[in-house]
Amino acid sequence: MITLARPRKDGLDYFPLDVDLFDDDKIKILKARYGADGIVVYLYLLCRIYRHGYYMQVNEDFEYIISEDLKMSPDKVKQVLTFLLSRSLFDNILFQSDAVLTSAGIQRRFQLAVKERAKKNPIKTGRYWLLKKEETEPFIKCTLFGDYSGKNESYSGKNEDNSREKSLKESKVKKNIYIPFQSAELEQAFQTYLLVHSHNYGGMLPEQVQALREELEKLSSDDKERIAIVKKATAGGWKSFYPLKKRTKEPKKEKKNGFNNFEGRDYSGQMDDLTRALIEGGSNDINS
Repeated sequence: MITLARPRKDGLDYFPLDVDLFDDDKIKILKARYGADGIVVYLYLLCRIYRHGYYMQVNEDFEYIISEDLKMSPDKVKQVLTFLLSRSLFDNILFQSDAVLTSAGIQRRFQLAVKERAKKNPIKTGRYWLLKKEETEPFIKCTLFGDYSGKNESYSGKNEDNSREKSLKESKVKKNIYIPFQSAELEQAFQTYLLVHSHNYGGMLPEQVQALREELEKLSSDDKERIAIVKKATAGGWKSFYPLKKRTKEPKKEKKNGFNNFEGRDYSGQMDDLTRALIEGGSNDINS
């Protein structure tokens, strides 16, 4: 009798949820800004991630899939995701470089959840593993650490050519994902502009959206000024962004008082006539 080996299971059937979740300031702000929808999107993403393991790779369509599953607008899904990334509930650098959703907290909970089964069958992890070596349990075999190199893995600790910083630079040429601004307020303003632009002129291709982001970055390096530029373009219903006009200071006008009003007048002619009249009048009195 031939016994077939069980298929390897990478994901979880359930995951632990902290009872003090709603005491976390990040979750409080998430709920305050986006209501119950924000919490639902976050929990939905956690379920999707743990179902597959400790991370999830996404593409340009996943926002629409979430929108359909949760009966929520794609723009709101995008706004919530931007917030989650900006507040480090998901790792923003890894998302920008590889369109991967995960976090150090997610991976800590994952390795604890798989502890019993991984003791017999160690779990291999690769470039998306965020925990340091001292934080990683012995049954997690990570190819990023120098003391381990899997035969079938294309990454190893000794010749790690795909660092997160290098991947982030390479992501600038990718067109299948959008790269949110680091400032959540700026990203929120930008998403509002896209919504208005879509209503006025129709949707844009990912390449066009990325070109707009780059154009905004060239106009100013200050986030406050960028926000002002975006809001002005949104209010005006413009197709693109334009630099803010710098106000020039007008020269101060000197205030004139009652005495200064008489300055500049020439009284020399009048004085000569008056003097002449007095002299002539005086001569007539003497002769008489």
